[in-house]
Amino acid sequence: MERTLAIIKPDAVQRQLVGLIISEIEMNKFAITAIRTMRLTADQAALLYEEHRAKPFFDSLVAYTASGQLFALVLEKEDAIEAWRQLMGPTDPAKAGPLSLRRRFAIDIQRNSVHGADSLATAEKEIDFFFGEGV
Repeated sequence: MERTLAIIKPDAVQRQLVGLIISEIEMNKFAITAIRTMRLTADQAALLYEEHRAKPFFDSLVAYTASGQLFALVLEKEDAIEAWRQLMGPTDPAKAGPLSLRRRFAIDIQRNSVHGADSLATAEKEIDFFFGEGV
């Protein structure tokens, strides 16, 4: 089994899409092994997205991520990272498949409703960020 981190972002929480997204997660046979709701500070959001610091969208990404409640989830299944990325679809919802979460729920490329780790190392780092060691 593999684990990954999923985030239901503030835009989806504000639009009351959490239940729909969690239903999609479960229908796609992911086990949710941890879940937490919280609101990140700007400093926490900057730390989460540190690898994007030099990119032009960094400040707006941090502000958006800190703009409201989010849900962090640990998902588990075979090939969880790739399976979650497939279910989410590409970052740009205009390029996502019709059944992907981002095509169905995103507002735009930044307010794209969900986040997922892109590698095993990132998944471990992000799970630790939200849940601490030992989860």
